[in-house]
Amino acid sequence: MSVDLRYPLGTFGHEGPVLPPQRTAWIDDIAALPLAFRTAAEPLSESQLDTPYREGGWTLRQVVHHVPDSHLNAYTRFCWTLTEDTPTIKAYDENAWARLKLYAGPIEPSLALLDAIHARWAALLRGLDEAAWARRFHHPETDTSHRLDMVLGTYAWHGRHHLAHLTTTIERFGW
Repeated sequence: MSVDLRYPLGTFGHEGPVLPPQRTAWIDDIAALPLAFRTAAEPLSESQLDTPYREGGWTLRQVVHHVPDSHLNAYTRFCWTLTEDTPTIKAYDENAWARLKLYAGPIEPSLALLDAIHARWAALLRGLDEAAWARRFHHPETDTSHRLDMVLGTYAWHGRHHLAHLTTTIERFGW
């Protein structure tokens, strides 16, 4: 059995309602991600960081820069959804962001940003009541509505997904 390097953990999926124990587990994933990401990324050399996780894929450096940018957008989407009635969120072109010169730079600022975002995000999430989890935002690219509890699951998976890009590449190359 071969692993799909693009989706080493498979794609996100959750059936049925999101119950409080599942939310707690996903929030714990959000809270734990920065340390796991830092542990995987910091020992990598510059040439290792510039290695794509798959042919035609982003480099590990781009992955490290992408996650805090993506999760900053997610945190902002949560705040909008908690303070507005079904806001339409701002979509962005993550591949265009990955081509920014910034994404070729040092990873420490992005690891620090991930630390800060996730500390605030986990605190926000731990304070939500049951009604807040049912709030929704509108995604303009897909013309779909998304509940915050399912969005939480998506981003908990997203962090683990990109961490797996790092760890499976490290394992595959024997670093």
